[in-house]
Amino acid sequence: MRFGGIDVGSLTAQAVIMEDGKIAGFRSIRVKPNPVDSAETVMGELLDELGLRREDLTFTVSTGYGREQVQARGLAQSNVSEISCHGTGALWLLPNVRTIIDIGGQDAKVIRMEPTGELKDFVMNDKCAAGTGRFLEVMCRTLGITLDELGTLSLKSHHPVNLSSRCSIFCETEVLHYMQRGVDKADIAASVNRAMAERVAALARRVGVEPEVTMSGGVAKNAAVKAELERILGVRMVPCPVDPQIVGALGAAILARRLGGSL
Repeated sequence: MRFGGIDVGSLTAQAVIMEDGKIAGFRSIRVKPNPVDSAETVMGELLDELGLRREDLTFTVSTGYGREQVQARGLAQSNVSEISCHGTGALWLLPNVRTIIDIGGQDAKVIRMEPTGELKDFVMNDKCAAGTGRFLEVMCRTLGITLDELGTLSLKSHHPVNLSSRCSIFCETEVLHYMQRGVDKADIAASVNRAMAERVAALARRVGVEPEVTMSGGVAKNAAVKAELERILGVRMVPCPVDPQIVGALGAAILARRLGGSL
């Protein structure tokens, strides 16, 4: 039997198909204006890649933005919160992990899991862009660099500057100020990543950080943010063995197997 997971985020959408308890394939795309269109496209592309039809999937679970709409359109048989999906996916990949830091495009989550696989606690920031991938996107646009360049550029920094504001809009003003003064872009980039890490670390302290710790979401690919979080929290992150952006969709596929495995 094959099981599917669809995760539509604010910036990207992912699909995972599992077969015989293993990942058969996964796909990630930039989101479309409508979450249903995103879900249909990403799963359709993955099915085509694997030479499968939608009818070949025994059960599919949707998660992320618009997950209820995705189910209502018949693209999934059930929907589950992204908190549960990220926790489930991370624990399946790394059984000893107890804390998952997930930084998405418009929110950041810190999830604590029990050894049994049950959710222990979580905290979520979805009211402010600071501490999310959106914050990094805005700062990159101001610096004139790509998201992919942000992490590697900041690792070349020798004298990071101070970004004192807690607000993304005011941080952007500070970045512009430093650029006008001719401050090295690497030093500004390092400060942007540090500011991001400090905000997420404050979130993590609210639920406590229990080893082992890993990161999911697109920002997990930013080596500088990861290094800053390790420094601030005094932990060593366990690397995600797959693309960290697919952890939510993977968790959805695992939950699909649990929910539909007896069908």
